[in-house]
Amino acid sequence: MRILTVSLATTEKEILLQFRGNITDDPYNSLNSWVPNGNPCVNFSGVFCNPKGFVDKIVLWNTNLSGQLPAALSSLSSIRVLTLFGNRFSGNIPQEYSLLQTLWKINVSSNALFGSIPGFIGDLPNIRFLDFSNNCYSGEIPFALFKNCYKTKYVSVSHNSLSGSIPGTIVKCSKLEGFDFSFNNLIGELPSGICDISVLKYASVGSNALSGNVVQEMSKCQSLSHLDLSRNSFTGLAPFGVIEFKNITYFNVSHNRFFGEIPSIGTCSKTMQFIDASWNSLDGEIPTSISNCKSLKVLDLGFNRLNGTIPVNIADLGKLLAISLANNSLNGTIPTGFGSIELLQVLDLHNLNLAGGIPAYVSNCRFLRHLDVSRNALEGHIPDTIYNMTYLEILDLHGNQLNGSILSSLGNLSKLQFLDLSLNLFSGLIPSSLAHLNMITHFNLSYNNLSGIILTIQTIQSFGPSAFSSNPGLCGFPLTSCSVSGRLPTSSRTRVLSTSAIVAIVAAAVILTGVCVVTILNIWARRSKKEEATMVVESTPPGSSNSNIIIGKLVLFSKILPSKYEDWEAGSKALLDKDSLVGGGSVGTVYKTSFEGGMSIAVKKLETLGRIRNQDEFEQEIGRLGNIKHPNLVAFQGYYWSSSIQLILSEFIPNGNLYDNLHGLNYPDTSTDEEYKAKLSDYGLGKLLPILDNYGLTKFHNAVGYVAPELAQSLRVSKKCDVFSFGVILLELVTGRKLVESPTANEVVILCEYVRGLLERGSTSDCFDRRLQGFADNELIQVMKLGLIVHRRFLQEDLACLK
Repeated sequence: MRILTVSLATTEKEILLQFRGNITDDPYNSLNSWVPNGNPCVNFSGVFCNPKGFVDKIVLWNTNLSGQLPAALSSLSSIRVLTLFGNRFSGNIPQEYSLLQTLWKINVSSNALFGSIPGFIGDLPNIRFLDFSNNCYSGEIPFALFKNCYKTKYVSVSHNSLSGSIPGTIVKCSKLEGFDFSFNNLIGELPSGICDISVLKYASVGSNALSGNVVQEMSKCQSLSHLDLSRNSFTGLAPFGVIEFKNITYFNVSHNRFFGEIPSIGTCSKTMQFIDASWNSLDGEIPTSISNCKSLKVLDLGFNRLNGTIPVNIADLGKLLAISLANNSLNGTIPTGFGSIELLQVLDLHNLNLAGGIPAYVSNCRFLRHLDVSRNALEGHIPDTIYNMTYLEILDLHGNQLNGSILSSLGNLSKLQFLDLSLNLFSGLIPSSLAHLNMITHFNLSYNNLSGIILTIQTIQSFGPSAFSSNPGLCGFPLTSCSVSGRLPTSSRTRVLSTSAIVAIVAAAVILTGVCVVTILNIWARRSKKEEATMVVESTPPGSSNSNIIIGKLVLFSKILPSKYEDWEAGSKALLDKDSLVGGGSVGTVYKTSFEGGMSIAVKKLETLGRIRNQDEFEQEIGRLGNIKHPNLVAFQGYYWSSSIQLILSEFIPNGNLYDNLHGLNYPDTSTDEEYKAKLSDYGLGKLLPILDNYGLTKFHNAVGYVAPELAQSLRVSKKCDVFSFGVILLELVTGRKLVESPTANEVVILCEYVRGLLERGSTSDCFDRRLQGFADNELIQVMKLGLIVHRRFLQEDLACLK
């Protein structure tokens, strides 16, 4: 048996002064009143005494105190409450604290404590409240923690790096009202009998690696008001039976493997406010009985396999603040009744099969902040009354068949930050009122039928040519210059060919060059012994006498490309097909071109030549890059040059890119081949980037945060800028999070600031993608350190938990 000895102080004042002596930093001078000639019960801030004059509580929260917890506190014979959350204490809780037999509550959350959770806390006979969350604890949750928990009401060890399973001894805590084990690396199943705790109201195990079928077990928890099973690997039929519980308010089972249909909801709790069952494998139709949840504020059933139509009686849920049904197989139309949900702030119906128009009544939702109905088959005009939604921050209508003109009233939406009208059938002029969108951070009008001169509006011109591309009638900066008279090209004898016509002529030119390709390849095969070759062909469209004739040059670096002109004829049609569009960036738009036999290449249609001024300089630059061979670089396979259009040919990389695999979207230029080996595209194309001026920076690298400070300030590209961006990508890899996220309509989270904030609070558990749980923590920590170092946005104290 271990015998604990504590040096006795003459008075409790001396014990408290020893506590202050252990403090290495007190930035807010919180302990200035702790002086030798003071009275602890009267003068010491954060200290409270019982009627007998003994210290009863120490409450020092959010004071940023640094140091280690002194063993001397164990001599406080009457202390019941020790609350130290929101500081920077390191080390661990001293073993001597097992002598605090009177302790009711201990809250050391949001510090930098590390090591194992102290199991001896389970020996304290009067403990009611335990909170070790937001620290750097590792190892398993000790079984001894619940050895003597007959009076314990709440336990939290969330936001640490704990592993192993949830101890079965927790079922002994017969008075337990809540537990929070979320954001760890826990595995296994929920303890059998957890719902035998009849008073259990709060259960949170989100963001772990737990598994098993929980439906039968959770159906016994009749007192639950808060259930969070999200971001695990639970399986089984959808556990919607819990929403029959009379007290439940919060229900989150997202990001699991639940399947089956959503059962008819009979008696939804009158208090139910939150349902999130997104990112599962739910199928069938949304039951109309969902309207029984009269108090519901958030409904998220997105990213499932739901079919049928959207129940119109969802509109009866008048207290709804957010609806997301995105990424399902729902069809039909948008219920007009949604406009009667007066307090609605988020309506996300993207990537469904909806038809019809956008109901004008939706504009009655005057508090709406986020409207996303993109990637559907919607037709008609934007409702004229959209100006009513003055709080709108996100308006995403891209990928539909909407037509008509762009409403000038969009310029009245002064809070708008995200506007995407691309891939529609909008026509007419760009309204000058868009100059009033001073908060805009994303803007895209590409792939429409817009015409006229792009007005000199800095707020929209700054998004570069990709925001206006593929509108045949548009001209002016940042696209090509308009005619001298300031009018658009007409059908007169001096007309300039439209973009579609140019592409069609190029396609014809490429067909003709195919014949030459076959001939030259045969000659080359006989005469050359080299593995690589360059083929140059100049072609002219046959039968043309027009002065606007296009002369093009096709250069191939690879023998594996098709030699039949029929193949080139079929492949070149991809440049006229929006469905072949696979991406775009600062340099140009990328299409996938497929040939007979299953072979595919990527064709990048350049939208700028950057610092390249003529054909010779272009060919010299691309020719140099064509000789670079590396297993982690996307190989250049050729190019096409004409006075009107420039194309770069390269190998097509399947399996998406880094961003796609991490986040399910498609932006950065890092791809993976069939064996998921990383490949970097666009290597060495720095001279083709837009010339960085006051307008050209905001679309650089497609996202805020990838751009180094030097680039933003000096507008000069350097190797240091690449190193900076590399650090950002490292943080994305380790965390699995997006560079910029918007958890709510009015919140923006920057990844680097997010990581730094977690470290400041003394927790690393949120910093690691749980899909990397097979890797050693110390290896992930080293990668994170490297990411922070090269990103150069960290403070030394950020690594306090990592040392």
